[in-house]
Amino acid sequence: MIFFLFYMGSSAAQADYAAFLEKVKRTIYLDHLSPQVTEPVVRTALNQFGAVKNVQFIPNYMGPRNIAECALVEMENVRQAKAVLSEICQFPFMISGMPRPVRARPAQVEMFDERPIKPGRRIQCRWLEENDPDFEVARKMKRLTNKHAAEAAFLQKQQLQEEEKLAKQQLDTLKGNYKKYEMVDSIMADGTARRLARHYNLRVAED
Repeated sequence: MIFFLFYMGSSAAQADYAAFLEKVKRTIYLDHLSPQVTEPVVRTALNQFGAVKNVQFIPNYMGPRNIAECALVEMENVRQAKAVLSEICQFPFMISGMPRPVRARPAQVEMFDERPIKPGRRIQCRWLEENDPDFEVARKMKRLTNKHAAEAAFLQKQQLQEEEKLAKQQLDTLKGNYKKYEMVDSIMADGTARRLARHYNLRVAED
């Protein structure tokens, strides 16, 4: 049994879809956002490039809550959206004065869950029996989909492990640098630096 659904769409529907396409053009897709990032934080970071009209976070229903998030950010016009893309591609994305490993690219139609129906779209639904020539094709597509899902889950796990390793390395470096600054501050405070300077006939600035 075969079903054909053909949606022509009225003139109003075509106008709505055209307006939606314009919205897509002025929207950017942000990836690798921290789970702690909120809408006000994103607005504050991007308002320097123009007016942020809307921020929509894309929920992740499959992975753990501590993984990076994505968001669709609609700017006031296409020029502002391009400015944000250019800035993030060339320089680190700054949030509260700290650089973040955020990636950005132009939004696509498929990223919007509330997108209107495309006028003129044709949908074909068909039941496949085992003796149908396309049955094996559908089975291969199903296996390929499951394979892609498993590969994505594995890569996500590897990425989380690499991020944890990098975070630990950065924390160790930060602690090491902090100890060095503490040591410098200590020898300046107790007069050790001045005594060493007199011994080696050097000048030490007090500031």
